[in-house]
Amino acid sequence: MKKLKVWLPLLFAVVMIMGMLIGFRLYPNVNTGGFFKTGKLNRVQEVLDIIDNKYVDSVNTDSMSEDAIGGMLAHLDPHSYFIPAIDREEMNEDLEGNFEGIGVEFQILSDTVNVINVLAGGPSDKAGLQVGDQFIKVNDSLVAGNGITPEKIKKLLRGPGASTADLQMLREHALKTFRVMRGSIPLPALDAAYMLNRESGYIRINKFSRTTYQEFEDALRQLLNQGMKKLVLDIRSNGGGIVDEAVNMADDFLGNDELIVYTEGRKSPRKEYHAQRPGNFETGKLILLVDEGTASASEILAGALQDWDRATIVGRRTFGKGLVQEPFMLSDGSELRLTIARYYTPLGRSIQKPYNKGREAYDDEVIERFHNGEAIHGDTSTTHTGPIYKTPAGRIVYGGGGITPDVFVGFDTNRISKSITSLYLNGTLGNFVYEYYIHHLKEFRQFKDAADFSARFNKDEDVWRGLGNYVIKDSISLATISTPDKHLLQTRIKALLARLVWRSEGYFMVMNQSDPVMKKALELLNTNSPMPSAGKPH
Repeated sequence: MKKLKVWLPLLFAVVMIMGMLIGFRLYPNVNTGGFFKTGKLNRVQEVLDIIDNKYVDSVNTDSMSEDAIGGMLAHLDPHSYFIPAIDREEMNEDLEGNFEGIGVEFQILSDTVNVINVLAGGPSDKAGLQVGDQFIKVNDSLVAGNGITPEKIKKLLRGPGASTADLQMLREHALKTFRVMRGSIPLPALDAAYMLNRESGYIRINKFSRTTYQEFEDALRQLLNQGMKKLVLDIRSNGGGIVDEAVNMADDFLGNDELIVYTEGRKSPRKEYHAQRPGNFETGKLILLVDEGTASASEILAGALQDWDRATIVGRRTFGKGLVQEPFMLSDGSELRLTIARYYTPLGRSIQKPYNKGREAYDDEVIERFHNGEAIHGDTSTTHTGPIYKTPAGRIVYGGGGITPDVFVGFDTNRISKSITSLYLNGTLGNFVYEYYIHHLKEFRQFKDAADFSARFNKDEDVWRGLGNYVIKDSISLATISTPDKHLLQTRIKALLARLVWRSEGYFMVMNQSDPVMKKALELLNTNSPMPSAGKPH
């Protein structure tokens, strides 16, 4: 026993050294080899090691690794991608539905950051900030008159929850200081929810984050309490997000254990999602608005409602993203989102459009719809190459990429006139709207809500004259603008003014009044037939 006690420390030391050597040899390094080294598996790492150890100049191998990963993923589908650790938190903010900050929206005007909205009940509201305040300093950083950018001011204002930001602001020519404690700021998924008339409601959803279904359910119940019997659900430009949120929303419209969507892949067995509970709106008339910006989880919702003849789909063909990504966390905090399966509608339609012509062609496909006339004249101007399916009601629907609407409404070409586009350059129109609002605050306070403003604001011609005088400094003239362009601009200005006071709901309440897709939806709501006739889409 005495001899064992003498040799025991040495034995432990030898075992430890052997363990370190084995661990070192297990790592596939070009200089050490490795027990499990296989040249084919580790060529990328071998090359990086050689460069790191032998190259004439110092190099950033982390950056090279990311480029190598990007090169590998370029051989896969367009939706498998890599997120560096430094970008991961910001990338996930939209899906989480919140971020840490001070709770203001801002606009940079004449090299000065102006507060255009203060979140009610948020950190800045509690500290006393107001619309119209101008940032001079954030902590020790000067942010006025020095070429400040949106990215720089955003980085200064955001930070960990419960941390503080010391602000120096200019209000009506007087300097004021505020200490704001940062907190959780919501990123709403619901843009608007209001009654179109006594029996029809409108809800617009901009994404599927972790808060989407709860926001939707709260809005739906409020509208039902107001007597809603028909609904227009707007998911135009909704790029998708969390699938479970879209499935939960579909569950509110479908019943009887109906299939909502299923996924399947080479290494992923079939997984089905069914309606599981009594929905809050299983029988009321439903119109779903879509366009080429409607993608992923949004297309799952549209496909399920169309396949079960539950909704009339109105608008233009959706984007066509039907691939399932699974996140894989890497050791350095970065993330790989890899496609592992495809989405299929209840009838078995693949939502995903083809990507066999390369990423560039895939990315340009939506633009091509405008060039070949599809976005203007409808899918009937092109030949459907996907398989044909029939719904339980006998209507024809198509597979092969995206959801083709039941009722097509072409893109309004008046909205892209060159004379209008010039006003958006350098933020001319947005700057005018903000300055007009700041100089007429008392007038806006007379309106009790967005609906009241939409109905009673009648100073379009006064605003137009003000715009004409304002744009002269940017060498823009309104003299050549056509009457349709003028009316479109007046509506847009009124909507932007409403947005400054009543946020996105005010904006859509105004814009929807002249929106051709909304006009078609209202027309369909007033018909007796719940769905278009069976057969070819309108």
